[in-house]
Amino acid sequence: MHIAEGFLPPAHAVAWGVASAPFVVHGARSLVRDVGEHPESTLLLGASGAFTFVLSALKLPSVTGSCSHPTGTGLGAILFRPPVMAVLGTITLLFQALLLAHGGLTTLGANVFSMAVVGPWAGYGTYRLLRRYDVPLMVAVFFGAFVADLSTYCVTSVQLALAFPDPGSGFPGALGKFGSVFAVTQIPLAVSEGLLTVLVMRMLVQSSKGELTRLGVLVASAAGRRAANPAEAADSAEAVTR
Repeated sequence: MHIAEGFLPPAHAVAWGVASAPFVVHGARSLVRDVGEHPESTLLLGASGAFTFVLSALKLPSVTGSCSHPTGTGLGAILFRPPVMAVLGTITLLFQALLLAHGGLTTLGANVFSMAVVGPWAGYGTYRLLRRYDVPLMVAVFFGAFVADLSTYCVTSVQLALAFPDPGSGFPGALGKFGSVFAVTQIPLAVSEGLLTVLVMRMLVQSSKGELTRLGVLVASAAGRRAANPAEAADSAEAVTR
């Protein structure tokens, strides 16, 4: 998915960088505030960033001659909300460009916009919508991660189609071509990422129930809220919408 170094025309590279910058700045402020108020979240925050880094570094060959990979942004968006993921995603993409030759510095803005901005917001929006209608937590987590992954590739297809319109059919034709190249491998990858994210979330529910309750992923039940003992209240937490 990462657009390679120097692949975009300079004007497009600059434009996507400008479009991404406000989200990253806002996310940095949110991150600093959250860490300052709740330093105990640092470990889970780092794990979310590592999850994104590892999954998005897995370049898998496509039958169409391209390559695809998971994004890993859905988990962090659900836990810490999309602004924080704009920062974690940018750091991930920057290190991958410098250390793994995956993506590039000139295309960093475009890659940030697709993977660290649109992906987290789309996934988080899907998650919140499903939870609002009382869809079970793990089902909402699956579809949140699935949409975060797939929407990233949809935006990348748009970015490439804008930069390289088809000589005959223009932008629509190019969008169809780029979209079909990615879709062959990305849909099953998005399903796989959704399942993996559900597995990780199940582990977190077992090991970090108190932290998930504070983050709003889990909320104490009525019985738990009435309990005088805070530990007892945490033990009675159940999955509800944020």
